[in-house]
Amino acid sequence: MIPTRRQLFTENEEYDPSYVLLFTIASSVIWVMVPGLAFLYSGLSRRKSALSMIWIVLGSSFIGVFQWYFWGYSLAFSSSNNNFIGNLNSFGLKDIIGENGLGNEYPTIAFAIFQMQFLLVTLAIIAGGLIGERGRFIPALVFLFLWATVVYSPVVYWIWGGGWASSWRGGVLDYAGGGPVEILSGVTTFVYSAFLGRRNENLMINYRPHNISTIFLGTSLLYFGWLFFNGFSCLNASLKVPYSMLNTHLSGAFGAVTWCLLDFRLEGKWSMVGLCSGCISGLVAATPASGFIPLWASVILGIVAGIVCNFLTQLKYLCRVDDSLDVLAEHGIAGMIGLLFNGIFGSSTVAGYDNVTDHAGGWLDHNWKQLYIQIVYILATTAYSAGVTAVLCFVMNKIPGLQLRVDYDAEEMGVDEDQIGEFAYDYVEVRRDFLDWGVPQNMQNDSSPPEPREVFQAEGGSSEAPTAASEKQD
Repeated sequence: MIPTRRQLFTENEEYDPSYVLLFTIASSVIWVMVPGLAFLYSGLSRRKSALSMIWIVLGSSFIGVFQWYFWGYSLAFSSSNNNFIGNLNSFGLKDIIGENGLGNEYPTIAFAIFQMQFLLVTLAIIAGGLIGERGRFIPALVFLFLWATVVYSPVVYWIWGGGWASSWRGGVLDYAGGGPVEILSGVTTFVYSAFLGRRNENLMINYRPHNISTIFLGTSLLYFGWLFFNGFSCLNASLKVPYSMLNTHLSGAFGAVTWCLLDFRLEGKWSMVGLCSGCISGLVAATPASGFIPLWASVILGIVAGIVCNFLTQLKYLCRVDDSLDVLAEHGIAGMIGLLFNGIFGSSTVAGYDNVTDHAGGWLDHNWKQLYIQIVYILATTAYSAGVTAVLCFVMNKIPGLQLRVDYDAEEMGVDEDQIGEFAYDYVEVRRDFLDWGVPQNMQNDSSPPEPREVFQAEGGSSEAPTAASEKQD
């Protein structure tokens, strides 16, 4: 007999329903961060590459789902006898349907879905930098699958799966992914960008983000998802959920204001891009720290993240690496700042708000060794991700068909047209048709008025006729 819906609702007592709802609802909301990143990256790019950013971020999500199902979850969370990586006992999510977590309170499959969202967000952060107006899709997708296997899954095991970082000298404090999400994404994107090479300087004349409204939309979706991303990383329905959410709010708000003020001192304008960038740096810094530090410390965290990340956006110029989306500064550096704050401002009281965690805290509780534990973790995740990413990029770039970068003509034309054949805006086709019309022959004489000048808006806002380089820029 098929049960009625009322029976389904009232007679299933195998699991605590609050835990099942917590994981499934939070997982769904966190995924909203993926289109948020797509809109953000699209707005930061030029028109001719706007759709490619949306495509690659969405594509990275599909690659992540397959990798997590195939062996990602097993490598990250299955029991193992070593401290560095799990085994393949849960290959293909085998035998997790009947497993329980925290006694009998939730099914492990719900936990697997929740943790999968962290991989999807991490891949989405990286994906935009892999294209950066000059990268190819197929190598980027292959790289994401390999990277998730040999970089992300092991580091997740280190901190959340029972590896060395969770127990070494009392354990590293990393609440929602300062290492596996933020540092890995920032460092990986920077190294990949170095192998991609810089964008052609002749095509960068008057470069500006093409759609500020899309940047705001993407940031808003990210902010919404981030509250669940951080809030429910305690994995239970406890006081730590609203506490870490409020910490996230505070850090994001003060990061936004700080960054915007720093930009105002240079331009005398209240930059919307600066406001969004500062907000993101504050949210990133809160990722490892929001479940461990007091509320007042989050105010300081947001201010410090806004200042440091703003100035370190110049690092790409010093290193001559074209990190086109500033992923290292806004994710990698901000994640490091949050982890360092755990070593200084970590509180055993706040850590225990989930009624499970028992940790000595940081300097705030006179646990002086915690800071160097955090530093070792930062160095380990940075070095490991940089080294493995460099090896992957070097090998892939030598394989025919897996070269990372498009050629000059494709870059000049735009990644949208070269890799997709579709565009975010129909102006490309309209402009092409208009230029094909040419000037009527009966106007080519001495008595005719001068040829009309093209008045298409340049990227920098000028209405002057475009140069030969800027004609193809859009």
